Amino acid sequence: PEDTVTGSFASFIHAARPEHLSQTVRQRSKRMILDSIGVGLVGSTTRVFDIALSYCRLYSSVAVSSVYGKPGVKLSPTLAAFTNGVATHSMDFDDTWHPATHPSGAVLPALLAASQMLPPSTKPSGLDFLLAFNVGLEVQGRLMHFSTEAHNIPKRFHPPSVVGTLGSAAAAAKLLSLSSAECCHALGIAASLAGAPMANAATQAKPLHVGNATRLGLEAALLAARGMEANPLILDDIPGCSGFSAFYSVYQPKPLPAPGGHHEFLLEKQDIAFKRFPAHLGMHWVVDAALSVRNLFVNYAGSFSPSLIRAIMLKIPVSKYINRPFPSSEHQARHSFQFNACAALLDGEVGLGSFSESSIHRQELRELLHKVVVEHPEDNVANFDKMYGEVALLLHSGDVLTGKCDTFYGHWRKPLSKESLLKKFRSNASHVLPEEKIEAIITLVDNLETLSDSSQL
Repeated sequence: PEDTVTGSFASFIHAARPEHLSQTVRQRSKRMILDSIGVGLVGSTTRVFDIALSYCRLYSSVAVSSVYGKPGVKLSPTLAAFTNGVATHSMDFDDTWHPATHPSGAVLPALLAASQMLPPSTKPSGLDFLLAFNVGLEVQGRLMHFSTEAHNIPKRFHPPSVVGTLGSAAAAAKLLSLSSAECCHALGIAASLAGAPMANAATQAKPLHVGNATRLGLEAALLAARGMEANPLILDDIPGCSGFSAFYSVYQPKPLPAPGGHHEFLLEKQDIAFKRFPAHLGMHWVVDAALSVRNLFVNYAGSFSPSLIRAIMLKIPVSKYINRPFPSSEHQARHSFQFNACAALLDGEVGLGSFSESSIHRQELRELLHKVVVEHPEDNVANFDKMYGEVALLLHSGDVLTGKCDTFYGHWRKPLSKESLLKKFRSNASHVLPEEKIEAIITLVDNLETLSDSSQL
């Protein structure tokens, strides 16, 4: 089995050790953990989270795992993972990688829940936790690189519901110290639990994709630990019998090198994108472009005066589910190039309050939306590593003002500073936690390698 792609992945999961993580990988992954916890905490204030939690509280017979933002509330490990995964993606505020997926939300809630599930004598250390987290990231990233289709903004299925489920299974298998054979079966079981269509983007169902990924990956590992078996070639490309290739039209898997030696974690090569405001990643290009042209307009006219604007030209890539001219809900607004550009122009910023019902239905915002014209230049491809956003204001005077962004602040090419990341975390966590607990989490994550019991998180 070690000679197969699936076998190589299983061997990697089983053989990975803390010393295989470089300082860069440790530091970047700790930033991801901190950001994801903050996003989950503020996400616990949303309506979709309340729905998920009320459902999960129907099944609370083994309530040992904590829930974001709800002191004293505990659920069974898999349902806590599900609920916290929903919280993490409830505002589309979680991190994004390339090829496109949301890696942390699919892995971290499963590890948090599992660490509380294990008996005191087998509690994983902070270093064990950090290693399992990175194993989950690595499996997701490697699977995404097996298909050229995965490099572009998705059209058919939501990536975290697929690669995230297997990443969660890999991370949980590592934390639970599964054998190589059990790791192999965990991946196979997870593949049968994966998938969600893109048609549910911009609805309350989309956060379920991440909730299910982290929950079902944990369930796959728990089932494998209890002896359930699956196809040991699930990641291999077997002609006439689709395994993981069922999700991709072009699928060219390669064995995963053993940890150590010449192996380099993907997180070493490429950082993550952290969002400054809660919306689909594509929105961050048009918002930065809109803020740039807004500054030009204020210098031109002395203030932002919508009546001087004849038309607003957006040059964006073709991506149907985020091209929404007149969004009517918060989830649609988070997936609308037009809305985010106009909100940035009108308010000079985009933040949590931008997606409230009162903000979405403002008359002055609706008037701006009616002025938007969209173009799709051939050189603007639907790819988070290559796309750009351009916003041009065509004025009644005949003048044209233009703002363009090809790398927003927070992108992996332009990472958030430590100060910006901490500011975001403190702001998010402050919605549900007092200051002393917020600072305690920051300290715990910063010193994760020295933590004797990761369940303290």
